[in-house]
Amino acid sequence: MHIRAFAAVRPNERDAALVASVPYDVVDTTEAKALAEGNPKSFLHVSRPEIDLPDGTDCSSPEAYAQARKALDALIADGTLVKDPEPKFYAYRQTMGSHSQTGIVATFDTQDYLAGVLKQHEKTRKDKEDDRTRHIETLAAHTGPAFLTYRDDEAIDLIVRDACQKAPLYDFVAPDGIGHTVWEIGAASACACDELVELFARIPVAYIADGHHRSAAASRYAKDHDFHGESRWFMAVIFPASQLKILAYNRLVKDLNGLSTYEFMSRLSENFTIGQKGDRNCRMYLNGQWYDLSWSVPAGTDVVGSLDVSYLQDKLLAPVLGIGDPRTDKRISFMGGIRGDAELQTKVDSGENAIAFAMEPVTVEEMMSIADAGAIMPPKSTWFEPKLRSGLFVHQV
Repeated sequence: MHIRAFAAVRPNERDAALVASVPYDVVDTTEAKALAEGNPKSFLHVSRPEIDLPDGTDCSSPEAYAQARKALDALIADGTLVKDPEPKFYAYRQTMGSHSQTGIVATFDTQDYLAGVLKQHEKTRKDKEDDRTRHIETLAAHTGPAFLTYRDDEAIDLIVRDACQKAPLYDFVAPDGIGHTVWEIGAASACACDELVELFARIPVAYIADGHHRSAAASRYAKDHDFHGESRWFMAVIFPASQLKILAYNRLVKDLNGLSTYEFMSRLSENFTIGQKGDRNCRMYLNGQWYDLSWSVPAGTDVVGSLDVSYLQDKLLAPVLGIGDPRTDKRISFMGGIRGDAELQTKVDSGENAIAFAMEPVTVEEMMSIADAGAIMPPKSTWFEPKLRSGLFVHQV
């Protein structure tokens, strides 16, 4: 695997907390506008530029991309964002309650992505790839890092630990309570930089945890530019697998597919045990009540079929509730586990949905095993927390 230091465009130390924003794809326009209100330095002006355009502006319109470029240029022009004079690596720690994870910010080779060295576990959608590719093209920059992971390596860990003994470049707690700390592993310790490159060259594969569309778009951009110069490389943060935290990705369904509650519960009981815990479990919220559901995975089931979300889809959502393709069916929606049970209940009690399923999280090892097998997970299987902040690093191409 090939990694490279890069000259990041990043906030000055005073403005880092103001610039840092949630990723573009975890908020809608209304939420982004509320988060950026009163803060002209928020990176949401770059990543969700429609918030600064007339209501109803399509976030994938030419006007939106042009506005994103205008916002990025403005942050650079007024000194909020400054380009490092020479390439560096960075250590980036996130702290959420008692959990912390520390990764390396670097650029990664799009040819490794195309060769399968950076393994995927999700399918991508062309419209989302198109959006990110146009965003890169218009801004001449990667503005949000992909999120990668690799099986732990003690020598790499040691370099990161040493870097984290120095004074940080940034150290702040975001409004959502998540801490963000960044250190340089760079120009001042060139030996460490060279050693990192060599150590990662020995790592056979890495895994895309989050950011499949960013990675795919980066490879498309690189091909369009003949892999010339910086176009070949894309920005990501890579974490040791042992440090990652995956939360559940829960399901909401709008109706019972014409079934009465009695009929639905009868069909449910054909493949699920109701009211007790077992080998595999999830919880269901229906008619103001939570139910424990359990089941056993048949012997010989492959790694994808044994996932809880696969069993639920194959044994209940498709045959009973009529959700044939969860990627396209408008009757199903998904909610990251970070939002908790209360929000699932609200979505059902309000009448917006008929039923909710609170899933158990997929493990990091399951995710890597599926990617190693060249298989694809069902849609919306993993929700990684904490999310990487956008705006702390920009990679110009």
